[in-house]
Amino acid sequence: MTERIAALETEMGEPGFWERQDRAAQVSAEHSRTSRRLEMFRSLERDVDDLEPLAELAEEDPEIVTELGEQIESVEGRLRTLEEQRLFSGRYDAGDALVTVNAGAGGTDAQDWAEMVLRMEMRWAEKRGFEVELLEVSPGEEAGIKSATFRVRGENAYGLYGSEKGVHRLVRLSPFDAAHRRQTSFAGVEVAPVVEEAGEVEIDDDDLQIDTYRASGAGGQHVNKTDTAVRITHRPTGIVVQCQNERSQSSNKAEAMTMLRSKLVELRERERREEIARAKGEALDVNFGSQIRSYVLHPYSMVKDHRTDFEMGDTSRVLDGDLDGFVHAYLHRMANAG
Repeated sequence: MTERIAALETEMGEPGFWERQDRAAQVSAEHSRTSRRLEMFRSLERDVDDLEPLAELAEEDPEIVTELGEQIESVEGRLRTLEEQRLFSGRYDAGDALVTVNAGAGGTDAQDWAEMVLRMEMRWAEKRGFEVELLEVSPGEEAGIKSATFRVRGENAYGLYGSEKGVHRLVRLSPFDAAHRRQTSFAGVEVAPVVEEAGEVEIDDDDLQIDTYRASGAGGQHVNKTDTAVRITHRPTGIVVQCQNERSQSSNKAEAMTMLRSKLVELRERERREEIARAKGEALDVNFGSQIRSYVLHPYSMVKDHRTDFEMGDTSRVLDGDLDGFVHAYLHRMANAG
């Protein structure tokens, strides 16, 4: 990290560096991120060195025992954070994430479940101190949502949300069934890295179909009276993105183009992973259709991740955004597999 910081500072000191705004912003962000991580490591190292003499003092002075316990707890917490950061080595892992939730088969139950998944994923981001921006929501006919997309800003957001990619399965007594029968519903989560630089992926304007429509839901009178929302279809891949969060059509179009670039990069990365797996003769399940986790609310309460076998019995905590255990289990499994 020390060597990397020195290299970045050398680049930042070159003539004309700040004239290239995109590169300058990228280098500055990496310098700030790496400096924070290095200082965290050095601070942890100092505090670990202090533990042994503190432990010796605690043997003679019982009043220091409490202080020693607090210091150990602090060290362990920061060590877990550093261990988590070690797991992110992908090109886009450190950056922001674009998360899309889609209702699967199952009608109103599935649309209601998709809204529950959306809330769970957004709550998890907020608990981690990330900035969350809801970009688009397509409401369901009776309840819930058909789809929604939000952006997560924060360190390692994409690396973390990669663990949520796939199909989430719910088993419960349906609140929309008069007979209150048990219902299985599905919701899909797609995750893409946020790619701001236009040069990262080439998009031909002739490949785009751009439609405008009237934004739905909250947003005030202005949003509801004019066609500010933008939908962009990328014909070669069939990828569709839409944004209705901004107040003007041009802002929504710019945000939608960022979303499209991000999804095209994710498609490219997925194809690259599949190609590597084929070259190694491995079967790599990276499809959107892979079922990753089951949430059972009836006849018992349990959330289980099928990739790691990690499970929690307190379903309400999980649905309120307590996903750290599932995410850490998945990240460690992927790191060990690599």
